[in-house]
Amino acid sequence: MTPLQPVRGTHDIWPEESRRHRWVIDVFQSIAERYGFHEIATPIFEFTEVFKRTLGDTSDIVTKEMYSFTDRGGGEITLRPEYTAGIVRAFISKGLAQHLPLKVHGHGPMFRYERPQKGRLRQFHQLDIEILGVAEPLADIEVIAVAADLLKGLGIVDESELQLNSLGDGESRAAYRAALVDYLEDHRDRLSEDSLRRLERNPLRVLDSKDEGDLQVIAGAPPLPDYLNQRSKDLFAAVCAGLDELGISYCLNPRLVRGLDYYTHAAFEFTTRSLGAQGALIAGGRYDGLVEAMGGAPTPATGWAAGIERLAMMVDSVPAAPRPVAVIPIGEAAETTALRLAQSLRHDGFTVELGYRGNLGKRLKRANKLGACAAVLLGEDELARNAATVRDLDTGEQTEVALDSLTTHLARYR
Repeated sequence: MTPLQPVRGTHDIWPEESRRHRWVIDVFQSIAERYGFHEIATPIFEFTEVFKRTLGDTSDIVTKEMYSFTDRGGGEITLRPEYTAGIVRAFISKGLAQHLPLKVHGHGPMFRYERPQKGRLRQFHQLDIEILGVAEPLADIEVIAVAADLLKGLGIVDESELQLNSLGDGESRAAYRAALVDYLEDHRDRLSEDSLRRLERNPLRVLDSKDEGDLQVIAGAPPLPDYLNQRSKDLFAAVCAGLDELGISYCLNPRLVRGLDYYTHAAFEFTTRSLGAQGALIAGGRYDGLVEAMGGAPTPATGWAAGIERLAMMVDSVPAAPRPVAVIPIGEAAETTALRLAQSLRHDGFTVELGYRGNLGKRLKRANKLGACAAVLLGEDELARNAATVRDLDTGEQTEVALDSLTTHLARYR
């Protein structure tokens, strides 16, 4: 029989990697809560229409990457490929317009059928943060500040760069789109097949191409900032001024775009060279038209998402797990007392590993393998005196301690 294997593009997250993921999540949640964001969790699957409306029928995610199926009730269901659509759907379906502004954060698994590569899987995990109901540049500044503080908290801010651009309002985008199409039409013979399809359906997405021939064409394309109207320029200037005020450095990137029409004004990415081609760590921007596109009232919004796997790969080290105390019964008579004692110590705040089987040597060997700081030995002689022998596993020093004084004696190992 062929051994069972994980599905391609998925992997098991074992304790060491899991601790790195948890560290990323804990730092994120701590920072988000200090900024006044509240946690939200949306379903892992939604009706397919939720993502088609938000991501567009021509996007690669919708046309190539979504995990979609028909459930037993005949509904068209999709495993979520990103977080924002579900949050906006929840905002609309729960009728939360009266609770604006709404500041939420979340994290969890996402699913996309794409070629697995470093830092990119078919089941992956994201952090997400959103502000709904704030049109002022202060919202853009705040979500970027959360991202910058996250990278600082993880110790990787020096390995990243914030790239920033303005997509302008609808009027500005329309003017730029026309100029870009005129330019690209003059270079059709040099564009890849993917870019030719994008040129017909969603021209701004040509600027996302990684094809070498496309990149040469894109290098000569008109820059988007040249087509911003005055209002768009003023809003973007306010975002830049706010980041300057907070000491958050950035690089203006006129080629940074978002292909869908509901994206407006500030768009940004924190990127790194440490992960090779997959350099985006955090990506976000303003999407003032999304709520309306999904059937809600016009609602300004901004936010970002970050891949937990990529952030965890960059973190040099995470805080060590608490070293346990090993409670080791010697002989069957001591097992009941050891079980009761281990539970009591856990309730007192200790991390405790119970020695399950084997002679004393084997149980001590396992305790050392687990990194235990001390062993509490319970044999017949100790039980007769209502005591235990505590062995410091770093120094080898042993002390007999009365059971009712054990918590106090072990306090140094907590």
